Amino acid sequence: MANRYDLRTVKRGVMNDYMSLHMGKNKSFKTYIYNTYLILIIVLFLSACTGPRVKEIRQSWQVSTQSGVVQGVSSTKGVVSWINIPYALPPIDELRWKASREYLDRDGFIAANGEAKKICPQKADTTANLEGDNIVGHEDCLYLDIRAPENFLETRKIPVMVWIHGGGNTTGHKEAYNFSKFVATQGVMVVTLNYRLGPLGWITHPRIQDDQVGLDATSNFGTLDIIEALTWINNNIDQFGGDNENITIFGESAGGHNVFTLLASPLADGLFHRAISQSGYVELASLKEAYNKAGRLKYVTRSSDELVEALEGKFKSIGLRDINASDILDTYNNLPSIGIHPLTTADGIVLPKGDLLDTLSDSPTVKNVSVMAGATRDEVTLWLGLSRYFVDVRYPFTRLGPPVIKAKDPTLYKFWVKTRSHAWKIHGVDEPLSALERAGNKSLFAFRLDWDDQRRFPLNFPELFGAAHGVDVSFVTGDYYYGPATSYIYPNTRKRMELETQVMSAWANFARTGSPNKNKQIWPLFSSSKPIFMRLDTETERGLSIEKTSPSDLIQGVANDTILTPLQKCLLVWDTLTNIRQPDYTSYLTWNNGACREINALQYQQQIEDAIIAEFGSKDIF
Repeated sequence: MANRYDLRTVKRGVMNDYMSLHMGKNKSFKTYIYNTYLILIIVLFLSACTGPRVKEIRQSWQVSTQSGVVQGVSSTKGVVSWINIPYALPPIDELRWKASREYLDRDGFIAANGEAKKICPQKADTTANLEGDNIVGHEDCLYLDIRAPENFLETRKIPVMVWIHGGGNTTGHKEAYNFSKFVATQGVMVVTLNYRLGPLGWITHPRIQDDQVGLDATSNFGTLDIIEALTWINNNIDQFGGDNENITIFGESAGGHNVFTLLASPLADGLFHRAISQSGYVELASLKEAYNKAGRLKYVTRSSDELVEALEGKFKSIGLRDINASDILDTYNNLPSIGIHPLTTADGIVLPKGDLLDTLSDSPTVKNVSVMAGATRDEVTLWLGLSRYFVDVRYPFTRLGPPVIKAKDPTLYKFWVKTRSHAWKIHGVDEPLSALERAGNKSLFAFRLDWDDQRRFPLNFPELFGAAHGVDVSFVTGDYYYGPATSYIYPNTRKRMELETQVMSAWANFARTGSPNKNKQIWPLFSSSKPIFMRLDTETERGLSIEKTSPSDLIQGVANDTILTPLQKCLLVWDTLTNIRQPDYTSYLTWNNGACREINALQYQQQIEDAIIAEFGSKDIF
């Protein structure tokens, strides 16, 4: 989820709020024009009074690294940033689909050029501030940014936190996250980085691996990028005042998943000392699933065999390494969208072969470092709350005015959200922490973020979205952004500040000491026998809970439900058993005495999506 916050965002939010509140109420076009002029005057006044801070550059902020001398710049009070530092050679031409190569150019100079975006190839997405018609970015994208307290020259030994962005390992970029407020208030250093995405970052195919040896024979090039970035940080961060003996990796969604894979990868040994997974997951593909020769596995789509076959059909005389990156991603994105899309792979090189939970349980393999993991209470509302299957949208006045979005069946929606979101916490938090405990790790902490103090107009945001997937990120950065719904999801209130203070403090304390506790706060250790977790919320709602629901309890609850149709029950059980975790097809086929044995969930999901698109033009309301 992107995070951008500046004066332009404030102005845009003011304008959007004004338009939403007034467009449907104006009695005439003349009134609308008058009010528009009025709001423009207000925006101009804001521009005159609260312009952005002028960037400051000092020679003393020049830092020597293996990538060259890097010029620091300050555009936020109390924070110095070094932007677009190359940490690996560009993975282009012959280096496409090969292990990351060390970048070494000590005589080079990297100017304070934070305006030039470095983005790995991916589909354009306006919600992530990526404008474009289709594919944006360039393969020369292996760069990182560093933000440190302005007194880094005097402080030294600053705790280092390395952010791994989310986006399903197919989208996302370092520029989407501004940790300046977190750095300024908590006195830590944050590094954000890019890594290869989608089939450019993860692929398994004989055309690629058969003629490669060593690390180049991996399937996990994106994971190797993150490991190379961590290696660069260990070798250079002390020059910025950072403590290379106190490095915390943290990330959300796919970033949280990548945190778990780094805990499991022997190639990341010694590169970090603490880890935080926010809404992570543990799904891992086997080499057989990632390749899926001739489509023999009916649940797997967008496999490498499908992709390479499609590419060779379109570009018959061009080798795979010579096809334009945008054409590769465009072809990949046009493959079937319903199904299991293998990316991170148990290749036996970067990651041990086998189930990720089994690897995390293996004491000789996994790293015994402090780990904190958590989820949001309403994870799946980010998708279900926009799906025409679950919600209706209408514009009572005009499409320029605010829409009215309501759940078609509020009881069904609430049950579906609760089941799937609860499953996310169990499979993405409790199970990996329990696996780490079996490996002998005793410094484990769990949380759930419950934020829902949101606006109820023009939509009932607490009911429709609540603590959706990704809302936790802004409470860490202090940089509030959630697409066009930002001002509704994060109203600027005392309660928002209460939760921000809690989250920032806990994350920074964890980075310093390996525990989120400070002073008289009590956040107990997690254990499988007592799976206690902290509910992060406003001061009056914050507290401790113990997980009492098992995975079997969840799907038994679906069997006992009286609202869902038999088909809906199968679709819900399918999603619960195949998302966030290693897909469990056997449990699906045997669930409730084989009630779903004859139901091909993927086929029905595709039929439902096709029908919605045929009627509305899109499966989502926007």
